[in-house]
Amino acid sequence: MERVFDICHGCRRCFNLCNAFPTLFDAVDESSTGELDGVDRKVYWDVVDHCYLCDMCYMSKCPYVPPHPWNVDFPHLMLRAKAYKFRIMPVRTRDKLLSSTDLVGSLAGIPVVAEVVNKVNQTAFGRSMLDKVLGVHPEAPVPKYHSATYRKRHARRKQPALEPTPGGKTRGKVALFATCYGNRNEPALGEDLTAVFEHNGIPVTIAPQERCCGMPKLEIGDLETVAKLKEFNIPHLAALVDEGWDIVTPVPSCTLMFKQELPLLFPEDERVRKVQEATYDPFEYLWERHTAGLLRTDFARSLGRISYHVPCHLRVQNLGLKTRDVLTLVPDTAVEPIERCSGHDGTYAVKREYREVSMKIARPVIRRVADADADFYSSDCPMAARQIESGLEPRREPVHPLKLLRMAYGI
Repeated sequence: MERVFDICHGCRRCFNLCNAFPTLFDAVDESSTGELDGVDRKVYWDVVDHCYLCDMCYMSKCPYVPPHPWNVDFPHLMLRAKAYKFRIMPVRTRDKLLSSTDLVGSLAGIPVVAEVVNKVNQTAFGRSMLDKVLGVHPEAPVPKYHSATYRKRHARRKQPALEPTPGGKTRGKVALFATCYGNRNEPALGEDLTAVFEHNGIPVTIAPQERCCGMPKLEIGDLETVAKLKEFNIPHLAALVDEGWDIVTPVPSCTLMFKQELPLLFPEDERVRKVQEATYDPFEYLWERHTAGLLRTDFARSLGRISYHVPCHLRVQNLGLKTRDVLTLVPDTAVEPIERCSGHDGTYAVKREYREVSMKIARPVIRRVADADADFYSSDCPMAARQIESGLEPRREPVHPLKLLRMAYGI
C-alpha cells in the first residue's frame, strides 16, 4: 500500500472517482511533511474502507496499470487489504450480516414475515431501530422482500416449447442465474428478462440451485466464504454449460463475479473458466443476437427519452453500451447515457457512516436525471437505480432496461 499510495499521491487523476482517493490525498496534504511518509498508517485502513471495488480507477483512469512496470492495480490491492483485515482485525457484525444475502433473504422472505419486514422498514420507528442495531442509515434505500420469489414463480409458469437457434457467439438457449436480489427483492427482473428472451425465441431455464455469487463477501474480504459459494454455484452452472446453455444474470455485479473476479481468484479451475466463457450480460446477449439477425425489431411502442445510468460493474466488463444500443433500436427512442458512479456499490451506501459520502458521489448522476426530465430513467443495476431515486425531488420510480424493452415489445 505504501508503494502504490505514493504513486497515487504523485498522480491524483482519480481524485473524483470515489472517497478512497480524497481520503488519501487529504491525509497527505494535512501531514507534517506534505508527503506520504508523514501519514499515520492507521489512515491506510480508512482508504481501504472507502474502496468498494468498482474497478473504475484501474479501467478508466490509471496510467500505471500492467504492462506498465509500476504494475498498479489499486482495486485488487484493496481486496488484498480487505482480506488481510477480515482475517486479522475485528469485523463488525453489521458487515457480516449485510453481506449474508442468502441468510437475510431466506429469513425476511418467509410468508407473513416478508410483509411485516416490509411494513416495518417503511416506518420511522423501524428505520430508527435498523440504524441503532445495524448502523443502516434511516434515509438509505432498503429493498423489499418477496415471499413469492422469482424461483417460485418460474417453477409455476408454463414454459413455451422453443427450439434454440444459435447465432453469433450465442447458443440460443439461456440458463438464468437469478441472483439474490433478483430472486427475493425484485423478482420482476427475472420475469421481464424471461419474457423478452422468449419473445425472441430463446428458451429460458433456471439454475437448479444457486447461492449468492459471492460479491458481497468479496467486498468485505471474506475470501473463505467466496470460495465456499464458488464450490456450490460453479458445478451447477458448469453442468448447464455442458448441456449447451449460455448463462445470463440480470445484475451486473453478479455477472462481473463470474466473468472476472472468480477467474482471477481461481485461475486453475477449469469449471470456473468454462462458466466465465459462457456468461453474458442480458443486453450483451441480445445485441449478439441482433448482429446475427435474430433479434425481433417489431416493436409495439416507442419509449421516448430515457436517462440511462451505466453502472460501474457493467462498464468494467468492456462491453460498450449494449443496453443503450438495444434500446435505441426502438423507433422514436433516444437514450442519454450517464457514465458516472451512483455511489451505492453493494452495502456501502446503506451504512450510516458512508451514506453522506455516497450521496455526494451520486449527486452528479441525480442532477443529470433531474435536469433531463426524460420519460424514463433507468439503470442496469437495480440498487443503483434506487440510490438515484432516493435523491430525486420529487421522487420518481426507476424503470429497469429489461422492463423498458418488454414495454416496447408490448408483451
